[in-house]
Amino acid sequence: MCYDIKASTEAQLKRARQKGDLAAIEEIEELLIPLTDLPLHHVSGFNHPELLIYTDHTPEFPTVATWGLIPHWVKQEDQMKKLWNNTLNARGETIFDKPAFSQSAKHNRCIIYIDGFYEHHHFNNKTYPFFIQRKDYEPMALAGLWSEWVNPEHGGRMITCTIVTTVGNSIMAKIHNNPKIKGPRMPLILAEDQEDKWLVQWDNEMDKRQIKELIQTYPSEELCAYTVAKLRGKAYKGNVPEISNALEYSELELSLYQ
Repeated sequence: MCYDIKASTEAQLKRARQKGDLAAIEEIEELLIPLTDLPLHHVSGFNHPELLIYTDHTPEFPTVATWGLIPHWVKQEDQMKKLWNNTLNARGETIFDKPAFSQSAKHNRCIIYIDGFYEHHHFNNKTYPFFIQRKDYEPMALAGLWSEWVNPEHGGRMITCTIVTTVGNSIMAKIHNNPKIKGPRMPLILAEDQEDKWLVQWDNEMDKRQIKELIQTYPSEELCAYTVAKLRGKAYKGNVPEISNALEYSELELSLYQ
């Protein structure tokens, strides 16, 4: 799963900087960043933060979105609130089948750039948070889905998003051992040559097959992981830069840190 992330402003600007449009970057920094909750040194999806996404409709310029996808067909605000916490993630294997995600999988895909994500390891009835990032410290490009929802009560519009997940790799097999979850999971991390392919407009069944082919497990050898301070409860320090600093726990096996 992927419910906790780190997303710096610099990571979220990665795609814009790749295109080298300095005027666009300045506009993003002045007009869009103030509308987000960035920087997100640590945030839980259950807090529904505002962040930037790059959509298949505007792939070169980001949009502000709220984490937690609301399908366009939701008609009541109370229904939206009940659904919201259940759409933080979308299983890649079923995005074309589930009613909450199928339309977005076909027509509304996006990329969410983050520095890394947090996952909890269970040991002796306690949980230990790990931070997972790329070994080269470059931002991760997460595959996502988005939707525009119109509040029927006042007509206000919201752009919302979800993070697509896939089968966990060998690193996640060590870390993500939640007894309530069948098998390890992880966010769908796109390689650089896959990013544009995720954002193509879907016109036919061949395009759908190409999208499905992108739903793969990211190689373990390109990631690293280490334990950090608690992300829940009284010991939680909040959204501060040091929240992603390494902190080892003597009771955990050394092999988990490798």
